[in-house]
Parts: sequence; structure tokens; C-alpha cells
Amino acid sequence: MTTPNTIGSGQEGSLKEQASQFFLRAKGGDMGSLPAILGFIILAILFSSLSPVFLTAINFANFFTQAATLITLAMGLVFVLLLGEIDLSAGVTSGVTSAIIAVEMAVHGASWWVATLMGIGIGILIGFLIGILVARVGIPSFVVTLAAFLAFQGLQLVIIGQGGLYRIESKEILNIENGNLSRPAGWILVVIAVVGILFTGLSARRQRSQSGQANRPIVILYARATVIGLLSAVTVYALNLERSQNAAHPLNGVPIVVPLVAVLLFVGTFILDRTRFGRHIYAVGGNAEAARRAGINVSRVRILVFTLCSTIAALSGVISASRTGSVDASAGRTIVLNGVAAAVVGGVSLFGGKGRLSQAAIGGFVIAVIDNGLGLLGLNSGVNLAVTGGVLLLASTADALSRKRGSTVVR
Repeated sequence: MTTPNTIGSGQEGSLKEQASQFFLRAKGGDMGSLPAILGFIILAILFSSLSPVFLTAINFANFFTQAATLITLAMGLVFVLLLGEIDLSAGVTSGVTSAIIAVEMAVHGASWWVATLMGIGIGILIGFLIGILVARVGIPSFVVTLAAFLAFQGLQLVIIGQGGLYRIESKEILNIENGNLSRPAGWILVVIAVVGILFTGLSARRQRSQSGQANRPIVILYARATVIGLLSAVTVYALNLERSQNAAHPLNGVPIVVPLVAVLLFVGTFILDRTRFGRHIYAVGGNAEAARRAGINVSRVRILVFTLCSTIAALSGVISASRTGSVDASAGRTIVLNGVAAAVVGGVSLFGGKGRLSQAAIGGFVIAVIDNGLGLLGLNSGVNLAVTGGVLLLASTADALSRKRGSTVVR
């Protein structure tokens, strides 16, 4: 079975040995997010050379807000994909959530936080029911979530009405995607990010030492904190640039949605890397029967994972409603496929047991840069879908070949 702690067990070796192991894994086909990172860099260079608007301050900020919904949904789907399952209903779950929020505020006069809690509560219930049908009844997740995908489209029509549309009037919800932090607050976020990485990394090293396990060279932790700190600083600097064309209405600062997604990424990563539940997810995804024999309650893990996925999907519905400022009966119908594509492109395996939330975020940026860049070039959505499909096929092929090569080595 594959877990994020596999590398950390036993003797870690020197920094040189760590680098050697990485290149050996890459040579064997296990390259993680490296292809997605290289693809993102190549696409960014290509679009910046083809469009003078791509590297402008306003498009840079728009890129982050545009990617937020997709990345959030993709991170939720990672939990299900780690089990070797699929959730085709995640997109329409986000749509149902946003529909409930909009109707509760517009028709029933509910406050924004009551409506939001109701919507997220429905998302939790949906995930729990899907998990029961998959784990207890034994229906394949593809069938259950496909049925939910179709049924929830009808539920959205019932909630909103055919051709109906509700505007989001809540300033609090609209500010998620359209509001910005102050410039100093952005730099405070950089400091928090670096300190958080160092604190969690040092705490993990202390725990491993106390349990008699070897640690990787500490320079790896410092290098990770430095790289993330530099990337965060460059991002905040760019987002703090003035991007308004009207001097009377300044527009600058980090969009509020950016730290919200970052917090979700941190919490989800902590769950997978630092908790028993996270280790159980990887164990079940790697080999469900072996996990069952080891005493893991496989059914409970599956139920909790589907519940968690739908909960995060509901959060993506809130973000989507904030970005568009309205909700209609078609909300969330197509984004789930892009969510799966983002996770797989980032390096998450479709076969279960391998992947991280950060890979979904990287894959989400790749899909978003394709959408953003092609849109700036004035190409229609058909080209966008074709390019995204081709990238997904390449990523899936690499994943399959990696597993095939890995099984050959084991034999």
C-alpha cells in the first residue's frame, strides 16, 4: 500500500541520496507533479508571448479567482480518487448548494450565514447518502454518482425553476471572489505561510524522532519553506499592483478567495499526512482487502470520504456563486469533469492510493491557464475542450504507464 509516510520510514540517508531516489522514481515513471509544473510553465510562456494581456496585473488576479472554484472542487475529488472511486455528482452537488443558498436568501429572507450553513449541510447529507450506497449497499460509485448527477439536475430545476435565475445580493458572499485584502495583509499571509510550514515540519520531525523513526535532512524542510515563501512573495507583490484603469476607484490586493483556498489546502493536507484517518484513506486505496485485514473499518472510511468530498463540493458552490453573482438551474453541470481532469493532470492516480491535494491545486492551475490563455486569444470553447481533453489523456497515459512499470519492477 502507498502512503505519504512510506519514504519517511527507516533510514532516510543524506540529501544526495534523497535526490538520487527522486531521480530513480522519476526514471521509473513516478514523477508526481513535475510534468504538470513543467506544462504550466510552458503554457504560461506560450500565452504570454501570444497575448499582451496575459501578464497584466488585472489578468493575473483574474486567473486566481477563475481557478478558485475548480481547485476547490478538485481537492474534494482527490479524497475519492485516493480510494480508487469516482464522484460524478460533485459538480451538481455544488450547483444544488448554491441554488439553496440563493433561494433561501432571495425568497425566504434568510441571512447569508444561515443560508450558507443550510447549503453546506445539504452537501454533507448528499455525501453521506452516497457513501452509504457505495460502502454498505455495494453499488459501484460510478453508478451511484451518475444517478445523482442526473437526479440533482432535476432537483436544481425544482429549486430554481426552468429558466430561472437568482441574483446573489449578499455582500459577504460576493466579497469571497470580488473582495480584496489590504496590501499589508497580503504580506502578513506570506509570513504566516512560511512560519506555518516550518512549525508543522519541525513538529513532524520531533514526533518522528520520539517514535524512533529517521528524518529526512532538515535542509529539505528549509528548502521547501524558502521556495514556497518566494513564490508567495512574488504572488502577493503581483496581486498588490494597481490593476484599476480608473484612479478614482483603486483596485489592488490579494483576492479574499486566495487565502480561503490556501487554508482549505492546508487543512486537507494535514488530514491526509498527519492523521490516522488520512493513513487509512491511503491504505484502503492501495489495497482495500489488506486494509480490512489490518483492522481498518473500510466501509466507514468510504462513507467519510464521500461525505468530505461533497462537503468540499458544497464550498466550491459558494465560491462559484460569489464569482458569477447569480445562480441558475445549470450551475455545476460541467465543472466536475474539469475537476477530475485537474486532479489527474496534477499527478493524482485514477487507480487509487497515490496523490496529494497540492497536486490537485497544481493541476487546477494548468486547466485554468489553458482556459484563461485560450480565452484571451479569442478561441472558442471547442478548442478549449479539445486541448483540455488532450492534456487529460496524456496525464492518464503517464499514470497508467507508471503503474505498469512499477508492477513490472515488483515482479
